[in-house]
Amino acid sequence: MSLSATCESVSQKRTLSSLLAGRELKRPKLTDAQRLQEAAIQLLEQQQNICSLFREVGRSETCNLSSHQDGEKNQVASEGLSSTITGSLLASELRRQAVQLGVPVAVLSVKTVLERLKEITEETSEREEEEEETRREMLTSSQRVQLCVLLESSRELLSQGAICPKLLWQEYMRDQRLPKLEMVYYLHSYNILNLKYILESDEEVRSWLVSQLRLLCGWRPPQEEEETKQLQQKVLSSVVGVLVGAGFELRRDPAAADRRLSLLCCSILDDLLFWVLDIVDESLTLESAEAGAELWIQIFDASLCGVSVSADCLQRFFKHSLTQTLTYKPRLKVSDAITLQNEWTFAKASRLLTSLFRQLAVVFSVEQLLRHLQQVLETHEVNWKHVLCFLSTLLVYYHCAQPSLKELLSRLLNSAFEGYDLENLITAFLLARQGGLEGPSIFPSYSDWFKMSFGGGSSYHASSKKSLVFLLKFLSDLVPFEPPQYLKVHILHPPYVPVKHRSLLMEYVSLAKTRLADLKESVEDMGLYEDVSAAGTSVQPQCQAAQDVDKAVSLFESTGRISATVMEASIFRRPYFLTRFLPALLTPRVLPVKVDARMSFIEALKKADKIPAAQYSSYMESCQKQRQQNMNATCSDGNDDPLEVLKIQLEEFAELVVDGNDGDMSAQLSRISHTLSVIFPGRPDDPIGQKVISLHTDAPPSSELHVKVVNMILRNFCQCLLNSSKSNPPNRQSPWASRFVSALLGNTQLLSSLIHRLWDLLHNQWLSLNAAHILGLAAFLVHLYSLVSRGPLVQLVPPIRLEPVPAEEALSLALSCSTHANMLFCARLCVAAVCYGICREDSLPQQQDCIPHSLYKKLLYLIPRLLPEARGTVADAGLSEQLEEKQTGLWSSITDSNNTWRKTAWHLWRNAAFQQLGQIPQYQLLFSEWLANELRVLRSEDALPDAERQEYQQWACMELYLIRPEKQGGCGGDMKNLCSHLLNAIMDQQLSWQSLEAQQHRVPGRGTCLPDILSRLQELVYEMDMMERSGSRGSRAGVGDFLFEVLFQRCSSTVTSQSISTDVSLQRLLHTWNRVLLALPAVLLIKVNTDGEGTTLSCNRLIEHINQHQRKACSPAGVLSCKITAHFLRGLLGASVRCGQPRYEVNKAWSQISVQCPVLLISTVHWWQRLRPVLLSLWRRLCDEQTLPEQLQLVTECQHWACSLEKGQLLQMPPAAALLLAASLHRVWRGCEANKLSFKAALNFLRPDRDSKYRQVLVFLLFLCVNDHLTTLLYPQERSYEEGRALCTELLAVLMDSPDWLLIFKSSEQSIYQSVTMVTSDDFTKLMPWAFCSLLLLQSAELLQRAVRCPGFLHTAIVCYLSMLQLFLEGDTQSPDTESSKKQLVAEPSHILGRTKQFLLRAISQTPLTLLSSGQLRQLESLSAELDPELAAALSVQLEPSSPEMDFL
Repeated sequence: MSLSATCESVSQKRTLSSLLAGRELKRPKLTDAQRLQEAAIQLLEQQQNICSLFREVGRSETCNLSSHQDGEKNQVASEGLSSTITGSLLASELRRQAVQLGVPVAVLSVKTVLERLKEITEETSEREEEEEETRREMLTSSQRVQLCVLLESSRELLSQGAICPKLLWQEYMRDQRLPKLEMVYYLHSYNILNLKYILESDEEVRSWLVSQLRLLCGWRPPQEEEETKQLQQKVLSSVVGVLVGAGFELRRDPAAADRRLSLLCCSILDDLLFWVLDIVDESLTLESAEAGAELWIQIFDASLCGVSVSADCLQRFFKHSLTQTLTYKPRLKVSDAITLQNEWTFAKASRLLTSLFRQLAVVFSVEQLLRHLQQVLETHEVNWKHVLCFLSTLLVYYHCAQPSLKELLSRLLNSAFEGYDLENLITAFLLARQGGLEGPSIFPSYSDWFKMSFGGGSSYHASSKKSLVFLLKFLSDLVPFEPPQYLKVHILHPPYVPVKHRSLLMEYVSLAKTRLADLKESVEDMGLYEDVSAAGTSVQPQCQAAQDVDKAVSLFESTGRISATVMEASIFRRPYFLTRFLPALLTPRVLPVKVDARMSFIEALKKADKIPAAQYSSYMESCQKQRQQNMNATCSDGNDDPLEVLKIQLEEFAELVVDGNDGDMSAQLSRISHTLSVIFPGRPDDPIGQKVISLHTDAPPSSELHVKVVNMILRNFCQCLLNSSKSNPPNRQSPWASRFVSALLGNTQLLSSLIHRLWDLLHNQWLSLNAAHILGLAAFLVHLYSLVSRGPLVQLVPPIRLEPVPAEEALSLALSCSTHANMLFCARLCVAAVCYGICREDSLPQQQDCIPHSLYKKLLYLIPRLLPEARGTVADAGLSEQLEEKQTGLWSSITDSNNTWRKTAWHLWRNAAFQQLGQIPQYQLLFSEWLANELRVLRSEDALPDAERQEYQQWACMELYLIRPEKQGGCGGDMKNLCSHLLNAIMDQQLSWQSLEAQQHRVPGRGTCLPDILSRLQELVYEMDMMERSGSRGSRAGVGDFLFEVLFQRCSSTVTSQSISTDVSLQRLLHTWNRVLLALPAVLLIKVNTDGEGTTLSCNRLIEHINQHQRKACSPAGVLSCKITAHFLRGLLGASVRCGQPRYEVNKAWSQISVQCPVLLISTVHWWQRLRPVLLSLWRRLCDEQTLPEQLQLVTECQHWACSLEKGQLLQMPPAAALLLAASLHRVWRGCEANKLSFKAALNFLRPDRDSKYRQVLVFLLFLCVNDHLTTLLYPQERSYEEGRALCTELLAVLMDSPDWLLIFKSSEQSIYQSVTMVTSDDFTKLMPWAFCSLLLLQSAELLQRAVRCPGFLHTAIVCYLSMLQLFLEGDTQSPDTESSKKQLVAEPSHILGRTKQFLLRAISQTPLTLLSSGQLRQLESLSAELDPELAAALSVQLEPSSPEMDFL
């Protein structure tokens, strides 16, 4: 068979792709491939239509793409053919035909490619001509595949030099009216024709590119074409990236062509931006236009453009676009901006405009944006609407913009008044007003800003008359254009004006009032608390006066004083006060029996002579008449007793529940409501919309009449429920119960009495309730819960819960579960309530609205506790059959008198609806809630004996909550999470008892389950330690780290602010924590590290814990309690046994503690007489050694040495740290009544000039004595004042010539005494200046003279004086009580300050200049400038004695 014949037959039956695909597996050798290529070329030479050849290649590629799943081998073969054969075949054929036709091969290639391109896009073009409105701006997916194949072939031709890209673009543009943007994108992305070249070469590019970008932005792909939507955004971002890069990239020496290209790209981008702004400005309603603009705004994204351009280039583009937006069509004048500014807030601005500003601002900081805004305002005519909307957007989205804007306003005002620049002034006012319009949470109101800027003597305009005239003339020029609220601000809060220029201000005020009169606005009718600078409609004067009264009464109730605003109004706004405020306040009403806040406020005003006597008398007479009218109306309503009327009406209603219809019941309820309104009339002065009822749990404030009425109502409700339940279950009854309860919610006074009575019944009188009462009350609670949205909230008094809660939840707190009897009653009530709720509705969503989750949770706690068989899951108990039972069986079980509560509870536990509710988050009993309930149980009255309680708690902890997911209130299998809950629950219970004791002065409850929960915690901690010790190879003290982390989290949540209450809460927390810590094994607190070198101790976390937390709870200051000190030391000794060299590890750890944890060192010395026998006994048991490790033994040696000094014996000083020696001396002299002679002799032996070590010991000893002295200042009854003062005096006499002793009062300076700052709490350290000044005044004149000559003394004394003065002004120094002051001569802080100041003034005047450097003098002068100007003046004289400015001194 010949080659030509073969080609002919194949051409009739098989395509090129099938031919090549069929041969691809038969090319194992290179010669075979060459022979195949030659045969294919001969075959192609017979095909004269090159376009058909391109089409054939396209089909081949499409086939290859669709058969991607056929196997990796076929795919690789296909790709190999495409890359090696297709390009060369096409190029060869094009060259052959170009030679035959006598034309260049590039011309023929371009013609062929364009013909194929026309075929691909022909279908779309035809559709566009037929349907102009629904034209596609992008290719279909099939066309896109063909186009990609064509461009891939064209790229192959380009690589072989067979096609000219420039010619291709010229011919393409000749045939196209407007080139498709997608085509340009593909030419660019396939590297056939760069978009930058198109921009440079095509003179008409601006016209078609802008229009194509608009069309593409405005076109929406069909919803199912997600790929097209992504490609659309990709095309736009790629084009924008090229335009931004070419238009905004900086070049050192740009050529003319580059400059022209840059201007072209900028103009194109500007055209698109202006198109968006036109849509915003003209408020176009076309959905396509807004969608197109929104899509273009999304392109302003650093993540989209940043791929192809640099960050600097992108910033230049965004800055340029922002400038163009702010200066776009500046048609509005400043006067228009002043008038229309209220309409340009963020909420009223166009969403497109704010989105554009957000996109443009994302790459800049707020400071950069405001700086650029200022630059634009100074150099351009701006569009004020855009400028102010941009500022609002900046303030709303960037919270840090407020201080930056304040700085900008300050700069503008400074510049305005320095150069009398009107533009800067008007700019500042517009920007400040714009910020104020966004609300006080965004920026201070305009009135606040105006008062702050111009209301004081140091304001911008107060420096000269010229500045004042400049401001007032500016305000006067604004009057014709200003909205009335700003004129009111200027009148009510005028700028500061000296008395001699008051006439200038009055001219402006007269002008502003005239303008307000023209606008029919009155300043006199303005409210006292009205935000005059806020935009919006004004309030009627009568309504505003009523609001002012409510606000003034509220402030009086909270502060106990008449507010300054009311007092000022009674003087400066007397017409409004007399004609508006007082009539609104003195509205006649029935005065309450107990004086309320409103009556107290009226009496306070009367005592202050602010209410005219005649007006007050008239008010009281009107109130009496009002009471009489109400009584007459009540009596005229009927001659019968309201109680009897109500009783008859309730009995009739009970009959209607069984036999009546809905209409009759509704009418009867209306009569009952009217009768109740007579008995509970309420007060006409009750504020509208009151939503909170105070529930006094100790002494319910209800009268006997109200209790009778409430009992009657509840009794009738229970009877109605029994009657209706005899024949029908709850879901088949009429809605009588809901309507009955709903009628009660409308009367707040009745509801308050009802809630108080229910609390009393459930909490105190539950023993007197029978089964019918329990069922009725349970149903009542269910209906109260279902109407929770209409009912008020309840605030418990005293506040068991901090926030008000719904009535049902408040009443559930009355159900105690602390004893066996309490638990039985609570279980019966909750079972009845949940059964009623389940049976009342048929579906789960409706049941959620009926079943109180607080009562459901109590059942989740009580049923497994009281019924051991309920502790398994439903599946474990074999309850699948019972889960399908009907609700009728459940209701019959609760109404059957023969059933016990246990049978009913077990019946309910197996109910399907009950189990389904447990899957809803709000119905799940959290582990923390279970612990809180368990800790309230009294062990002596518990339903479970000790052994069963232990089994139950272990089941709950280990089998229920440990494995339960965290989302369902469990611990997710995490033992640390379980222990954390136990720790927090124990501490919460202790803290709650302490707070309750403080509030009610009660003895905390004893005999709770706290020991049991502590036992569970000990079990878990021990198990965790064993697991970690056996499982880990490195650190084995994760339990200790975990315990310290729990405390750290608790302390972090407690310390929310710096206040006395916070400090007290923190100390209570730490004392509670220490109680828990003492119950846990001490050895867990020390970390044991195991590495290649052996096992070592790490005390870092313990030291951090003591320094960060324990030192804050020391009492006395700087000394841990004996128990906690012993606990830490026992842990250290116990943990050392795990190491290979216990004695060495203890010595090393104690050396670290001596340096880094001084409070533990001092505490150990303080308690050593009690600690030593305990520790020695423990050490003998652990290591069978007779002596403690050397470092601990050193404590004993130091104490022996200190005792020898006290006795006059001179032993060699032990080689111990100076602080340890000082603490030992301090313990000896404070522990026994040492005489002065022995103390002086010891000090003589330890003279600082003998040895630097002696000096350090004495300085540390002085610190400890000063601490004692400071304690006597704070708590005079605890320590001997005279003894502490004597020790300090003797030490100062020895140390006075050395500046080292001053370092203990300089906590911020680094020195060898820096460790003393870690002995006491930060608050105690802050009071050291008080101790310094107090001690200073107790010294003799001779010693003070020596002190003044001591280097650094005067500087330290002045700093301490100023620090104490600051403490005194802030109220941080307390005065001793009178008795202590007389008995021990403890001086008042004010007396100490006065005498210290006199001493310092004398010392400054007598001190040589050489003792204080000029830098120190300037520092002290600046520190004292505000606190004590007299001291600052004295220092200034010392600094510049010849200064003429100080002659007045």
